[in-house]
Amino acid sequence: IIGSSISGNTMAGGPIAEKAGVPIVSPTATNPLVTQGKKYIFRVCFIDPFQGAGAATYAFKDLGLKKAALLIDVANDYSVGLANFFKKSFNKMGGEIVATLNYQSGDQDFTAQLQEIMSKEPDVLFIPSYFAEGAIIMKQAKELGATFKIMGGDAMDNPEITAIGGDAVEGFMHTTFPYDPSMPDMNPVAKKFTADWAKANPGKDPNVNAALGYDAYMIIMDAIKRAGAAEPQAITDALAATKGFVGVTGTTTINETHDAEKPVGLVMIK
Repeated sequence: IIGSSISGNTMAGGPIAEKAGVPIVSPTATNPLVTQGKKYIFRVCFIDPFQGAGAATYAFKDLGLKKAALLIDVANDYSVGLANFFKKSFNKMGGEIVATLNYQSGDQDFTAQLQEIMSKEPDVLFIPSYFAEGAIIMKQAKELGATFKIMGGDAMDNPEITAIGGDAVEGFMHTTFPYDPSMPDMNPVAKKFTADWAKANPGKDPNVNAALGYDAYMIIMDAIKRAGAAEPQAITDALAATKGFVGVTGTTTINETHDAEKPVGLVMIK
């Protein structure tokens, strides 16, 4: 099974596949609990502790930002988990979390939370949001006159963010997987994927989720070839033995917990 594409759905469906002995490869489910204690569940994405630490380290060490605020979707496993890992890493380095505010999936008005956050004068606001809500948060922050930097996670990696957020997304930074159609130094697999995508989908750029979906498919194909059989247990064993697989999103090794070890990327919107 390829999928599901988000952590909550994969955690709901995973135990059913686990009981049936059918391997799952998720392209984009980043919550650590997805694969925890599972024999048949894999992913081609890195996990939230890794990208949470990546975002916190970049904010604190590279940008010199010492005070952070969090705005979290409490109804979303991904958002809660990623915020927690950012917070742990930021605190560990000596940073201070000056405000933690919440919202619920589907909310459209974030002005009350943003006004409370602004009163605490953070250097950076970390929003582990999906792109639609994240773009609205940035729009409302700009309207309120906020001057802090805003950072997010891989769920913000979508071309629609600029259509929704307009000028408000200028300078926004988020962690992501190391693929973008505008990258100057792609590996040959990524170059071919980008060229083939352009032929099949003229006028529409691929986002990183398309690249991860492709890598999930190809890593399964590679496992079937190495296993020499389209049989669930053989595929599972081959997936677990995957080392140095070169895909669109870089070189992937599946580790002992069935998580992908691969590089983290950072994007700034200009």
